Amino acid sequence: MATPTTTAPAPGAPAAGGQDLDGVRRTRSRELRRARLRRAMPGYAMLVPFAVLFIVFLVWPLLNSLWFAFTNYNGVKPPQWVGLDNFQRLWFEDERFRKAIANSFIYVVAAVTLTTVLSLVLAVAFRGTSWRDRIMRTLFFLPAVTSTIAVALIWRWIFSVEEFGLANTVIGWFGIERVQWLASPGWTIPILVLMAVWGGCGYGMVIFVAGINAIPEEHYESARLDGANGWQQFWYITLPQLKPVTTYVVITGLISAFQLFEAIYIIFRAVSSVGGVQDSGLMLVPYLYDMGFTKFQLGYASAIAWTLFIIIFVVSMIQIRVTRALKEL
Repeated sequence: MATPTTTAPAPGAPAAGGQDLDGVRRTRSRELRRARLRRAMPGYAMLVPFAVLFIVFLVWPLLNSLWFAFTNYNGVKPPQWVGLDNFQRLWFEDERFRKAIANSFIYVVAAVTLTTVLSLVLAVAFRGTSWRDRIMRTLFFLPAVTSTIAVALIWRWIFSVEEFGLANTVIGWFGIERVQWLASPGWTIPILVLMAVWGGCGYGMVIFVAGINAIPEEHYESARLDGANGWQQFWYITLPQLKPVTTYVVITGLISAFQLFEAIYIIFRAVSSVGGVQDSGLMLVPYLYDMGFTKFQLGYASAIAWTLFIIIFVVSMIQIRVTRALKEL
């Protein structure tokens, strides 16, 4: 009696039972994707209002500003395409822009360096949990949550050139002649740096305190057992462990310093132009405001805005690269 022989199904032929296994897998995969999409749809629907606002009030203005940077536009007549003329004029011909760049970098270096160092010193001094440390941290943090306009008005009163100015009143007690603080070009940058340090060290202090408290106490205990003093513990344990925190504080400080506007506008608008006496306090954002909203050269102001973006981006990338290189040493 002959034994029946079985033959394997040809490739692509239906499997036993008439079912195509590949087709079943594709069907199940489609069903799973549809099920995941149905579960995700409520979340996507809730994101729609935010997405609309984000596109209308951020993405579209950014793209519009980029377009204006390559045009001659005064807000009244239709913009006229001029290509790179605005950037060529800005980078190679505009003396006020060079003055604004120089003032900005001097201010940024001084303000960010002093603010970061003082923030770290305050964090080390008041990192504890006692009532004294909590009160001191609160006092130093208050300027960070105070209205910028109110603070600028107070500083304008302090350094007023009149006799009622607080600074002139105090030095008058010692028989010193009245100083023309806001009317002297040499005092403009130091006053702005003083304001930045006073207003920013509290914020940096809070960030550094959080970073210091996150360092494991075992590191300090091991160092003390090895005979390390307080300075050695700070230099070899605290500072290396705070590199990510320091990078964050410095980069946010750089961005904030390059965008300085309110203090300059409020303090010096009653003294001279938007940049102070002889443009001694002229920086990038005040210059942008002056060209865009005083002289209505909106295309040129857009070119200044994108130049400012490029500067902040490049400086931030350099800072991140340097921090990574130091971390690998």
